[in-house]
Amino acid sequence: MDSDAAPVLTLLQAYLARTRLPADGRLPPERVLAGALGTSRGELRKALAMMEADGQLWRHVGKGTFLGSRPLAAIDDVAALATGATASDLVRARLVVEPELAALAALHAGPAHIAALSEALRASRRPGQTWRGYELQDARLHRAVALAGGNPLLLFLYDHLAAIRRVMTWDRPRSAEEGPPADHPSFAEHDRIVAAITARDPAAARHEMAGHVAAVHAAMALA
Repeated sequence: MDSDAAPVLTLLQAYLARTRLPADGRLPPERVLAGALGTSRGELRKALAMMEADGQLWRHVGKGTFLGSRPLAAIDDVAALATGATASDLVRARLVVEPELAALAALHAGPAHIAALSEALRASRRPGQTWRGYELQDARLHRAVALAGGNPLLLFLYDHLAAIRRVMTWDRPRSAEEGPPADHPSFAEHDRIVAAITARDPAAARHEMAGHVAAVHAAMALA
């Protein structure tokens, strides 16, 4: 899976799981989809291409892009799991998977992984972005940690858990229309996670990721 396109793919799958499409399965135009996901049309096209290559959708020139029978079942599975799970289920699952991935990243991350994490940190702080845009960069950072862990089985679990998480939190209310403020606590928490990975300190990376996941879900419960 393309590491740059994966977060957009996760958001796209969550959007499709929460959106009632026409009977023919036709997706909204790319411009509408890109706006809903807070991404560029170029990044959206990569995610659509990944779904198409996997047989999850098909395109008809001049008519649009349509979900096929395979992806609809897969998306329904994600939606069903998200509907049946509670917020406590989600945070417990994340606390099992993501701190361990952060610890593995501290052991196995190469220069390219560290560079990707640093770029994701910078991108998350871009001024003027919407909450949806920030969430895309947050997803990119967390997946970069998972990818740096070097364990394909845990990465598989992470990707599915991330998709379910996005479905469950898609309609979460925000405290303001604009994106996160400059003192948003996740910025400092992300910094500490990446610093621990860069320092090759698995215990600290595990601790910082667990603290971050717990803090995010505590804040969501109070919103």
